[in-house]
Amino acid sequence: MIFKHLIDRLIVAPHYLANYGYTDGSGEYYIAIDTDKCNGCAECVKVCPAQILEIITDDYDQEVAVIKEKKRKNIKYECAGCKPVSNRPELPCVRACKPIAIKHSW
Repeated sequence: MIFKHLIDRLIVAPHYLANYGYTDGSGEYYIAIDTDKCNGCAECVKVCPAQILEIITDDYDQEVAVIKEKKRKNIKYECAGCKPVSNRPELPCVRACKPIAIKHSW
């Protein structure tokens, strides 16, 4: 009975399965991409100076933004150019994301 309830919840709410979160090798720098909100427009990809983002087709046949595999362990350093020590403006990828699907934790 409990197992059937869990399966029903996953079928009714599959969005719980498709969110991407990335932490770098230090475990301190985190980027989350909410695939329920991401529409695959690639605006974040276009504005990212470090070119860490790409659009893929996920397991649900939706185009979504992700962090490139080879960039995932160095997020702190890859994103450093967009993150001055003081007077931090909104990050380019966050500003470009109209559906507000990208969040940075630092």
